[in-house]
Amino acid sequence: METLKNQLQNDLSAAMRARDEIKRDTLRMAIAAIRKAEVSGKEKVELSDDAVVGVLQAEVRKRIEAADAYLSAGREDRSAKERAEAEVLSAYLPAALDDEALFVVVAEEVAVAQAAGLSGGKAMGSVVKAVRERAGAGTDGGRIAAAVKSALA
Repeated sequence: METLKNQLQNDLSAAMRARDEIKRDTLRMAIAAIRKAEVSGKEKVELSDDAVVGVLQAEVRKRIEAADAYLSAGREDRSAKERAEAEVLSAYLPAALDDEALFVVVAEEVAVAQAAGLSGGKAMGSVVKAVRERAGAGTDGGRIAAAVKSALA
Protein backbone atom coordinates (compact mmCIF):
# COMPACT_ATOMS: atom_id res chain seq x y z
CA MET A 1 0.00 0.00 0.00
CA GLU A 2 1.27 3.42 -0.93
CA THR A 3 1.93 5.85 1.91
CA LEU A 4 0.49 9.33 1.83
CA LYS A 5 3.98 10.81 1.55
CA ASN A 6 4.71 8.63 -1.51
CA GLN A 7 1.38 9.64 -3.03
CA LEU A 8 2.33 13.30 -2.59
CA GLN A 9 5.70 12.66 -4.27
CA ASN A 10 4.04 10.85 -7.20
CA ASP A 11 1.43 13.57 -7.60
CA LEU A 12 4.19 16.18 -7.54
CA SER A 13 5.89 14.41 -10.43
CA ALA A 14 2.59 14.25 -12.32
CA ALA A 15 1.93 17.95 -11.68
CA MET A 16 5.40 18.80 -12.97
CA ARG A 17 4.79 16.81 -16.16
CA ALA A 18 1.37 18.45 -16.59
CA ARG A 19 2.88 21.90 -15.90
CA ASP A 20 0.26 22.54 -13.22
CA GLU A 21 1.95 25.37 -11.33
CA ILE A 22 -0.47 25.70 -8.42
CA LYS A 23 -0.48 21.98 -7.64
CA ARG A 24 3.28 21.67 -8.19
CA ASP A 25 4.16 24.57 -5.91
CA THR A 26 1.65 23.54 -3.25
CA LEU A 27 2.87 19.95 -3.14
CA ARG A 28 6.49 21.12 -2.96
CA MET A 29 5.67 23.27 0.07
CA ALA A 30 3.72 20.43 1.70
CA ILE A 31 6.54 17.93 1.16
CA ALA A 32 9.01 20.45 2.58
CA ALA A 33 6.80 20.87 5.67
CA ILE A 34 6.66 17.08 6.09
CA ARG A 35 10.45 16.80 5.80
CA LYS A 36 10.87 19.62 8.31
CA ALA A 37 8.59 17.78 10.75
CA GLU A 38 10.61 14.60 10.24
CA VAL A 39 13.91 16.23 11.20
CA SER A 40 12.65 18.69 13.82
CA GLY A 41 13.25 16.40 16.80
CA LYS A 42 16.48 15.11 18.26
CA GLU A 43 16.74 12.51 15.53
CA LYS A 44 15.17 12.01 12.13
CA VAL A 45 12.00 9.93 12.11
CA GLU A 46 9.74 8.67 9.34
CA LEU A 47 6.27 10.14 9.86
CA SER A 48 3.26 7.84 9.86
CA ASP A 49 0.30 8.62 7.61
CA ASP A 50 -1.58 10.05 10.61
CA ALA A 51 1.31 12.42 11.37
CA VAL A 52 1.46 13.44 7.69
CA VAL A 53 -2.28 14.17 7.82
CA GLY A 54 -1.62 16.39 10.85
CA VAL A 55 1.05 18.32 8.94
CA LEU A 56 -1.29 18.71 5.96
CA GLN A 57 -4.11 19.93 8.21
CA ALA A 58 -1.79 22.57 9.65
CA GLU A 59 -0.79 23.63 6.13
CA VAL A 60 -4.44 23.91 5.06
CA ARG A 61 -5.17 25.99 8.16
CA LYS A 62 -2.25 28.30 7.34
CA ARG A 63 -3.51 28.75 3.77
CA ILE A 64 -7.05 29.59 4.90
CA GLU A 65 -5.80 32.09 7.49
CA ALA A 66 -3.53 33.71 4.90
CA ALA A 67 -6.40 33.89 2.40
CA ASP A 68 -8.58 35.64 4.98
CA ALA A 69 -5.78 38.09 5.78
CA TYR A 70 -5.23 38.85 2.10
CA LEU A 71 -8.96 39.32 1.57
CA SER A 72 -9.22 41.79 4.46
CA ALA A 73 -6.23 43.68 3.00
CA GLY A 74 -7.95 43.92 -0.38
CA ARG A 75 -5.67 41.43 -2.17
CA GLU A 76 -8.27 39.21 -3.84
CA ASP A 77 -5.70 37.73 -6.26
CA ARG A 78 -3.46 36.43 -3.45
CA SER A 79 -6.49 35.29 -1.46
CA ALA A 80 -7.70 33.22 -4.42
CA LYS A 81 -4.24 31.66 -4.80
CA GLU A 82 -4.12 30.69 -1.11
CA ARG A 83 -7.61 29.19 -1.30
CA ALA A 84 -6.61 27.19 -4.39
CA GLU A 85 -3.59 25.84 -2.50
CA ALA A 86 -5.83 24.90 0.44
CA GLU A 87 -8.12 23.00 -1.97
CA VAL A 88 -5.15 21.08 -3.41
CA LEU A 89 -4.05 20.00 0.07
CA SER A 90 -7.59 19.23 1.24
CA ALA A 91 -7.84 16.54 -1.42
CA TYR A 92 -5.27 14.51 0.55
CA LEU A 93 -7.10 14.75 3.88
CA PRO A 94 -9.55 12.10 5.05
CA ALA A 95 -13.21 13.04 4.87
CA ALA A 96 -14.51 14.89 7.92
CA LEU A 97 -17.72 13.92 9.68
CA ASP A 98 -20.68 16.08 8.73
CA ASP A 99 -22.40 18.02 11.52
CA GLU A 100 -25.21 15.50 11.99
CA ALA A 101 -22.86 12.52 12.34
CA LEU A 102 -20.60 14.52 14.66
CA PHE A 103 -23.49 15.37 16.98
CA VAL A 104 -24.54 11.70 17.07
CA VAL A 105 -21.03 10.64 18.11
CA VAL A 106 -20.84 13.46 20.67
CA ALA A 107 -24.22 12.50 22.17
CA GLU A 108 -23.12 8.87 22.51
CA GLU A 109 -19.84 9.81 24.20
CA VAL A 110 -21.54 12.31 26.52
CA ALA A 111 -23.92 9.54 27.59
CA VAL A 112 -20.95 7.25 28.30
CA ALA A 113 -19.25 9.98 30.35
CA GLN A 114 -22.41 10.72 32.32
CA ALA A 115 -22.86 7.00 33.00
CA ALA A 116 -19.33 7.04 34.43
CA GLY A 117 -20.35 9.87 36.77
CA LEU A 118 -18.71 12.75 34.90
CA SER A 119 -20.63 15.91 34.05
CA GLY A 120 -20.03 19.46 32.91
CA GLY A 121 -16.45 20.62 32.57
CA LYS A 122 -15.08 17.49 34.20
CA ALA A 123 -16.37 15.38 31.31
CA MET A 124 -15.07 17.70 28.58
CA GLY A 125 -11.56 16.25 28.27
CA SER A 126 -12.58 12.61 28.24
CA VAL A 127 -15.46 13.21 25.82
CA VAL A 128 -13.32 15.23 23.39
CA LYS A 129 -10.65 12.53 23.46
CA ALA A 130 -13.17 9.77 22.77
CA VAL A 131 -14.87 11.74 19.99
CA ARG A 132 -11.52 12.47 18.31
CA GLU A 133 -10.70 8.77 18.27
CA ARG A 134 -14.06 7.91 16.71
CA ALA A 135 -14.25 10.88 14.32
CA GLY A 136 -10.83 10.32 12.79
CA ALA A 137 -8.13 12.71 11.68
CA GLY A 138 -10.27 14.49 9.10
CA THR A 139 -12.53 16.22 11.59
CA ASP A 140 -11.32 19.56 12.92
CA GLY A 141 -10.57 19.64 16.64
CA GLY A 142 -12.25 23.02 17.02
CA ARG A 143 -15.51 21.64 15.64
CA ILE A 144 -15.29 18.67 18.00
CA ALA A 145 -14.64 20.86 21.04
CA ALA A 146 -17.50 23.21 20.14
CA ALA A 147 -19.92 20.31 19.66
CA VAL A 148 -18.90 18.73 22.98
CA LYS A 149 -19.17 22.05 24.80
CA SER A 150 -22.68 22.67 23.49
CA ALA A 151 -23.73 19.10 24.34
CA LEU A 152 -22.44 19.40 27.91
CA ALA A 153 -24.03 22.82 28.48
